[in-house]
Amino acid sequence: MRNIIKCCLTALCFCVALLTPGSSKAQNWDIDLLKQINPSQPGSSVWKGFSSTAKPISVGLPAVMLATAMLNKDSLLKTRSLEILGSVVLTTVATEAIKIVVNRERPYRKYPLEVFPNDASENGKSMPSAHVSLAFATATSLSLVYHKWYVTVPAFVWASGVGYSRLYLGEHYPSDVIAGAAVGIAGAYANRWLQKKLWPDHKKRLIPR
Repeated sequence: MRNIIKCCLTALCFCVALLTPGSSKAQNWDIDLLKQINPSQPGSSVWKGFSSTAKPISVGLPAVMLATAMLNKDSLLKTRSLEILGSVVLTTVATEAIKIVVNRERPYRKYPLEVFPNDASENGKSMPSAHVSLAFATATSLSLVYHKWYVTVPAFVWASGVGYSRLYLGEHYPSDVIAGAAVGIAGAYANRWLQKKLWPDHKKRLIPR
């Protein structure tokens, strides 16, 4: 678990390092790759769909699971839902804090004649992508609480689709997406570690009876 968190933090630091004045070549790679993915009229309903599901699924899934668990008095489902919800909350806080510290402008604002956004009304800072961090936090948490390939694979396919959609729609740089994935994965593992510290029997409560 610690190694995974370290790898994610390393990836995040690498992405932030791209913003330093002496890394112009890396910054060129960032915008050049984005321009190859982002079309002049990003109107694909598929990628708009992926992008629009990130926040509703990340918040709605654990909420529905928790409500179902409370109605059916299902302690296992309740524990799983709270872990996923904890990951989402922790990742949201971390994402917003990093956005404030890094203070990166959206690509379509810095390159208005080269990047074509699907929605230019998004005024939030660019790094890391909140859509991507939430999607990967949710996917990682699902993999941690279920350990089933038929849950893990679709979850990460969806999260990856969200990441690509943010590029296709011109909302983020590639490094924003990488940073978002790193924050989401790290957030899920950090939440698992925190829950184990707060509730020593947390792992036992995730075992079906």
